[in-house]
This record gives sequence, structure tokens and C-alpha cells, in this order.
Amino acid sequence: MSTLPETTRLLAELVGFPTVSTDSNADMISFLGERLVSAGATVEIMTDESGRKANLWARIGPDVPGGILLSGHSDVVPVTDQAWSTDPFDLHEADGRLYGRGTCDMKGFIAAAVAMAPVWAERATRRPVYFAFTHDEETGCLGAQALVTLLEGRRNLPSVAIVGEPTSMRIIEGHKGCFEYSTHFTGLEGHGSSPDHGVNAVEYAVRYVSRLLDLKEQLKARAPEDSRFEPPWTTINTGALVGGVAHNVIPGRARVDWEMRPVQKSDGDFVKEDLRHYCEDILLPAMRAVHPEAGITTEVIGEVDGLEPATENEARDIVMELTGANGAGLVPFGTEAGLFQALGMSVVVCGPGSIEQAHKPDEFIELSQMQECLGMLDRLSRKLG
Repeated sequence: MSTLPETTRLLAELVGFPTVSTDSNADMISFLGERLVSAGATVEIMTDESGRKANLWARIGPDVPGGILLSGHSDVVPVTDQAWSTDPFDLHEADGRLYGRGTCDMKGFIAAAVAMAPVWAERATRRPVYFAFTHDEETGCLGAQALVTLLEGRRNLPSVAIVGEPTSMRIIEGHKGCFEYSTHFTGLEGHGSSPDHGVNAVEYAVRYVSRLLDLKEQLKARAPEDSRFEPPWTTINTGALVGGVAHNVIPGRARVDWEMRPVQKSDGDFVKEDLRHYCEDILLPAMRAVHPEAGITTEVIGEVDGLEPATENEARDIVMELTGANGAGLVPFGTEAGLFQALGMSVVVCGPGSIEQAHKPDEFIELSQMQECLGMLDRLSRKLG
């Protein structure tokens, strides 16, 4: 079994890569690829069109069906304007905790998985173990979506996936989807003293946000009676409204960034159809009465389906055996798990660290959580031979 000090040293190296979603993750992926190759893995690195972002797909063990996938994302959220006590990209240990950006979300799991690779290289004689490390999970699961597209149709895909998002090592068998959008408004600039001669893009964006707030309330009444989620309904969040250049200028452009987290597919369809009619029947006619070239377009940042709880779930059964847990729960936050489920895998989310620490200044993971994760992965290795 890989030791905790070895894994901590590896985590320190991973934290040292500042893989904020706006920046490249290529160096970290290359580093992980080298570590896995040295352990005997077959490694593929897949870059996006820019060459700055990369996914890693690797296998240890025989090229046969029924493997077990360990999945994690390499990107982290920004540290800008956060009050960190220490350098966020320099791992700091204190009071049984490891501090640094990405320690719990989710480089801790990646470090544990890669540290175990030499052990699996010896034990994976019957059932292979796979690794999927992706880019841009924090911005619409873009990397995982690209990876899944490339994997479709391949033979010998894994049958089980464990997504190591921070769950305090609890087993999660379901979560809501995550649909992210940016809606762009194009109006007509003009002098603020003559509002009727322009089309105020910000004002129409505000009306759009007001519609989102109405839908947010309507969705509460659509919650399934047997919903196990908290809250039990589909949620909508307005993340940003951007527009305008000066107090006395009619803004010609505006943008609304928003998301919804569906508990059921029909809710996503309901919201999108309502907004389509609202724009086509109400907002656009008013805008184009003044400026025929005015427009509203919605950019899909990502539409990632949720993880649906399944009656039969080999991943859940395996991880329950490995951890000694007697049940599985649900969470409101999204992961890449639904994408792997769509490929036909049984999937659970289970990883070290608390989601309560993710995205915050002085993000940390407890050493006890890392030790618990390593123990689970060591017991998993015994199922591979």
C-alpha cells in the first residue's frame, strides 16, 4: 500500500501546478502521465483545439471488459480576491490538515489514485483499473464531455466508475444535473438623455433575470413527491449580470450568466421553452421595434446530466464493501458522474475531503481523510487480481 507521506508529497507537487480553469492544465497532465507510465500504465493524453487544455486516459492491467475507473478533474477555481493565510499553490501542513488550492477539490483524490498505481500494476492481473483526469470541470465539465465523446464506441470500456469528488468518503449515488448558460443581449447605444432612441441591453437583461426569478419559484411546485434531493426541486441561480460603460450611455450590450440544476429532465425542458417564448414573444419584439438588428442569444456553457440513482449499481455495492458503509446518499452539487453513467457504467461519487471546504480561501483536506481514501483504494486493488 502507498504510504500517506508519499501521497502527501505527490499532492504537494499537484497543488504546485496552478491549474485555474482560465489557465492551462497541460503541465500537470503531462506530469501525471509520466508518473503513470513509470508505474506501467498505458496512457493517452488528449488535448483540445487550443493545445492548452488536456485530458488523460490511462489503463493498468489487461485490455478486457469490466474495468474500474477512477475519475478526477485537474482544474481548480481562482484564488483572486480571496484572503489566504498562506500561498494557495504551496502545500502547507498544520494541525492534521493539508492546506492549498485544490487539496480537497480534487487533487487529494488524484494524488491518492496515482500513488496507488505501482500497487495496482502488481495486482491488476484480472480486472483493469482506469484513470480519467480531465480539464474544465469547474466551467461546464468541458473536458469530461470531450473525453466521453472520444470514448463512445470503444470496446472494453470500464463497467464501474468511482468519481473522487469530496464527499468526506461518504458514498453518493445521485445528484442533480448542472446546466450553465450565458445569455447575450444586443441593443442600441445612445445618449442617456434620449432613452427612447436606444435599446437598453441592461434593462432587457434585468427583465430576463426577473423571468428567471419567476421560474425559480414555479419550479418549487414541480418537485417530485418522492424527491430525495435537498432542496427537492430544480434550482436556478443568476451568477452575473454584466453590461454598460458609463452613467450617461445607453448600454448596447449585456450578458446574464445563469445556471439551473434539474432534478428531472422535464424541468430543464420547461425552463428553456418558457424562456424561448418570453424572448420571442415579448422581449425581442419590443427591442426590434426600435432597432431591427437587436438580438438575444443564449450560449450553452455546459449541459451535464445528473447522476440518477439506480436500483442495481455495482459501483455502489463495491464501494460499500470497501468502506463498510451500509447506505448511499444524494448531494445537490454536480459532478462528471452522469457523463460516465451515460456511457453505460455504474457510477458512484466518493472521495476524501469536505465539499464545505471547496472553493474557499484556506481550502484544506484532513490527513485522516487521505488515509481513509488510501485504505479504500488499497482494498480495491485486491479485487483486481
